Amino acid sequence: MKRPLVAGRAAALAALIALGACHHRPMDAAPPRATDAIAVPPQASTIAVPITARLDELAAALEREVPRELWSIDQPGQDCVASKRVEVLGVKLKTPRVECHIVGNVVRGPITLSGQGQDLVVTLPLHATVRARDIAGVFKQETATGDAMVRAHVRLSLARDWKPRAALDIHYDWTNEPGIDFLGQRITFTSKADAKLKGVIAKLERTLPSELDKLHLDREISRAWASAFTSLELNHANPPVWMRVTPQELRYGGYAVEGQRLVLRLGMQAQTETFVGNRPPDPAVRPLPPLHTLDSTPGRMLFVIPVIADYRELEPVIAKALVKRSARPFDVPGLGAVTAQFGKVTCYGTTGGKVAVGVQFAANGAHGTVWLTGTPVNAPNSREVSFADLAVSGVTDSTGTDVLLALANTPGLSETIAAALGQNFENDYAKLMGKIDRALTEKRTGDFVIRARINNVRTGRLKAAGQGLYLPVEGTGTATVSLDMR
Repeated sequence: MKRPLVAGRAAALAALIALGACHHRPMDAAPPRATDAIAVPPQASTIAVPITARLDELAAALEREVPRELWSIDQPGQDCVASKRVEVLGVKLKTPRVECHIVGNVVRGPITLSGQGQDLVVTLPLHATVRARDIAGVFKQETATGDAMVRAHVRLSLARDWKPRAALDIHYDWTNEPGIDFLGQRITFTSKADAKLKGVIAKLERTLPSELDKLHLDREISRAWASAFTSLELNHANPPVWMRVTPQELRYGGYAVEGQRLVLRLGMQAQTETFVGNRPPDPAVRPLPPLHTLDSTPGRMLFVIPVIADYRELEPVIAKALVKRSARPFDVPGLGAVTAQFGKVTCYGTTGGKVAVGVQFAANGAHGTVWLTGTPVNAPNSREVSFADLAVSGVTDSTGTDVLLALANTPGLSETIAAALGQNFENDYAKLMGKIDRALTEKRTGDFVIRARINNVRTGRLKAAGQGLYLPVEGTGTATVSLDMR
């Protein structure tokens, strides 16, 4: 990480250090080590869960369920031409009734499903063949054919148990009415066919909703729900970062017919938690809760990702800066110019959200470790880090404590350590966000794939914990859980 130049305020730092020298902590004790882990607050997210059903599977199910021959007819003694009264030369006469034997059937063609938006349309082409036999004992047989088109407009809904429900509006039109010409008259069989078609439509009204169950929408929804109880790897190492997803409820926001696909619009309300370190255990899968209505656009994911500086990585940075500074003597009040040699540097988190730095050095025959503490600070949405309230906290393993304290209180030493502690997280931030963006692109859990993308990010306030120096990155993105159709 780069080290930015921290604006030095020598007088203020000297005053703070002088105050720190009077701290109540015993001068022979190092600051206590903090043991708190980096805790990232859980976020509430809505993950899009588009469930897709293929309409050709429903069409195939209807093909199996609906027989090819929808009905047949065999009715002897039917009126082909009804008796009627006519007047000839002023005389009223009654024409004879013409009987015939009517036989025939209606077969269907291939069932097709189509639609757009909220409308699902089931289409059945029908072909009717009607024969009139033994017409008045004069003609042996006449054949009539006709064609009709049955259309069922279907509107779907999901019940609280996620089972599909259907409201149907079925109608048909004769494109070619069945009939024959006999003795100068047109005899149609439409009324007889209509009576049979009513029964066909009634059966279709019973069949179609039950066939919707064979799409197993509720089963696919339950599988998608269960697959989302998982942990996503955001960063593989340095440090490992995981986001655990715990679904809370599932909401339904309607459906759309897209070509040969029926797409359910679902939004999964989930809690997302970020963990630094080993992969957290997946949350326990809970049963699919009852349906709730989705009243917003699904897919919005909130997250907090930590950018972390390990304290051990800061130690060589501080040591290098002190060695470089030791090439020039320090101006110590009462002692004049003092040359110091610096050794081991120890850095860790201490209480009160501060960072503790222990520096071994020797000067004028005195040697020991001087401990300083400081509070990390940064501006809103900035990765530039500096340290405030830098103060001497104690001296350990020392001889000539007064000399060491006098040297530690010089602005030259405190400014060097403050500048070394000040870190620019920009490079680490950019690298981590790149890793996270790649990691979130696709996550497979069984047959389902979780896809996520980061849209906007902002950085929060620095925090010093026992686990490391933590810069929270708060962001928004999108996430979907979808069935892999490969």
